[in-house]
Amino acid sequence: MSTTTSHTPPGPEGRPEGAAGAGTRPARLIQNESTTEIPVHLLFRDDPDPVAVPLRPAVVGRRQGTGEQPRLRRPVPVRRRPLPQVDPELAERPGRVLPGAAGLLAGACGLTGCLATTWWAGLLPPVVAGALRLPAGAGAGLGPAQWAAYAGAGALGVCGFGGLARGRTGRAWVLGLFGRYRGTVRRTGLLWVNPLVLRRRVDVRLRHWRSEAMAATDPDGMALRVVVMVVWRVRDTARALLGIEDHETYLRECVEAALARVPVEPAGGTRGGVTAAGDALTRLVAEEAGGVGVEVFSVQPVRVEYAPEVAAVMNRRRIAALDARQRASMLSSVVDSVEDTVTRLTVRGLVELDDYERKVLVRDLTVAFCSGRAEPV
Repeated sequence: MSTTTSHTPPGPEGRPEGAAGAGTRPARLIQNESTTEIPVHLLFRDDPDPVAVPLRPAVVGRRQGTGEQPRLRRPVPVRRRPLPQVDPELAERPGRVLPGAAGLLAGACGLTGCLATTWWAGLLPPVVAGALRLPAGAGAGLGPAQWAAYAGAGALGVCGFGGLARGRTGRAWVLGLFGRYRGTVRRTGLLWVNPLVLRRRVDVRLRHWRSEAMAATDPDGMALRVVVMVVWRVRDTARALLGIEDHETYLRECVEAALARVPVEPAGGTRGGVTAAGDALTRLVAEEAGGVGVEVFSVQPVRVEYAPEVAAVMNRRRIAALDARQRASMLSSVVDSVEDTVTRLTVRGLVELDDYERKVLVRDLTVAFCSGRAEPV
């Protein structure tokens, strides 16, 4: 909007004195703008105490019919969800175990003690005593001393043999005693573990999981059915088993939640395809599952297809887009070929063409090239 700011006082007819052309109005510089005159006394008004007015970012309205495009709004940043917090004191630490030889030795000692107590009480059969080359027993009978010896030897044997465990590669034992975490055993081979502790086996190998068809959307909001493959493993056994009810179910639900937030583009798209979606899914799932001791390496869509209710419509749309793309490519190639042919003929002086002949030649060449490209191979 333009304004008039001349200091010349207005004449009797409302126009400044000395204006060129007493009966004519100066032409507008911008045809689609309207000029508004502002009284001069308003521009030179004296305010004793100017009032400070807070300035705000102003958005100028776009005029219709001028070809000016509207200003796009900035995308609002997505607020990150709070991650699950697990007890910070609950972290994996090695459990106390002994070699399996110690348990075998303790069990053998307990068994030998029971046998010796039986011989001491005179209850050992003569055949067994002869086989073991033991002298004749005293025959003292079962008294308090014999019962105490039986109890001690039996407890030693039960603890020795009952605490034996076999550690396997890719497996771990999570130990707990009276509801308290006592450590994790990742050692392999024959081990002796306190028989009073509760042992829970957990798989710590690198694992992969192929999901069933899950609901998702593409960048345009169309419904999809996506099958993903997740590569993961248990990194912290204490948090995976004790910090959450079921870490495998939690991982599955994290994948479903990530698919609801990340748009997945079918293969052949122009926005990164399944690779970009896989990177975003991996980042989200790894961030949410890392707090419960699960390490996620990859979440990649392996099959992306539209939902049955929109599959037919999207298939027709895809075919139409491919056809339009092919036609545009063919037209660009034909135009380049025609331009090159006409330029060579005229620049080299082979023919002299006026405007009409040039138009006719361009038309004939275009028809010929299009017909030739449209023929099936």
